Amino acid sequence: QVQLVESGGGLVQPGGSLRLSCAASGSISSINVMGWYRQAPGKQRELVATIRSGGSTNYAESVKGRFTISRDNAKNTMYLQMNSLKPEDTAVYYCNALIRPMGAGKYEYYWGQGTQVTVSS
Repeated sequence: QVQLVESGGGLVQPGGSLRLSCAASGSISSINVMGWYRQAPGKQRELVATIRSGGSTNYAESVKGRFTISRDNAKNTMYLQMNSLKPEDTAVYYCNALIRPMGAGKYEYYWGQGTQVTVSS
């Protein structure tokens, strides 16, 4: 059973910082791309950033220069360092990963349960 568990969300003032973590657990053979998505109230889920197993990254224009995605392949863990946070960054942040479970012949996408990030004074 493969699981993704996010942590690190919370309430922060505008201009502040938060660091999100996403840990993958279970019988995992390998993890390809990992990513962060977010969904604000009344809006569609949107891509925030992705990172491939080799380290190449991709960011949404709205977070470039403020957010940094990283991963520790040995720990099957991904991070999102969020700086200079704005009220419009308020959303539920979801972890996503393309994982091949142990004994499986193909990769599948998995989602975490989400963690709330609220930016407000």
